[in-house]
Amino acid sequence: MSVEFLLTAFVVVASPGTGAVYTVATGLTRGLRMSAVAAFGCTLGVVPHLVAAVAGLAAVLHTSAVAFAALKWAGVAYLLFLAWQAVRERGTLRLDTEGARQERSTAGVVGTAVLVNVLNPKLSIFFLAFLPQFVPVDAAHTLPRMLELSAVFMVMTFVVFAGYGAFAAAVRDHVVSRPRVLAWMRRTFAAAFVGLGAQLALADR
Repeated sequence: MSVEFLLTAFVVVASPGTGAVYTVATGLTRGLRMSAVAAFGCTLGVVPHLVAAVAGLAAVLHTSAVAFAALKWAGVAYLLFLAWQAVRERGTLRLDTEGARQERSTAGVVGTAVLVNVLNPKLSIFFLAFLPQFVPVDAAHTLPRMLELSAVFMVMTFVVFAGYGAFAAAVRDHVVSRPRVLAWMRRTFAAAFVGLGAQLALADR
């Protein structure tokens, strides 16, 4: 495992994106346990992109304007939906306060987190363009090597996102006890999802 791969993967994982924003939002609204669940879901969301890269579907996504556009606009629509939920205090980003009914299941948080990463065509292209650079063309076992690198990337994703979520959960009490701060937080997350949606809408293959 090269140091170059580890450093590059860390930069990619640690850079703020949809998964990081969702995990932080979950930590602030749902607490430590659910932020870890969100981090786990975001990590699972990497798997379909890995499978697509191994199966060659990522190459199709990269070369097909129609396939890329379909996935891209589905991702944009979902990010706008999350922004609407944040503002309306609905869905998995609804605030859990002491004594509140646990209507939002763990499966719901995992499902949302998975979709956040699945509906991001750039992640598939990342696996198509990034990982092969660290897999020698003449290697005897390219698939095991690619799976090994992907596993490291996924572990790194979970650890970094769980760290983001833990920090958010640590300051949660200071947020939920202040209505003005809470309202500002929701508007901030809504704006972040809209901004990420706009960034994805402008993305090219």
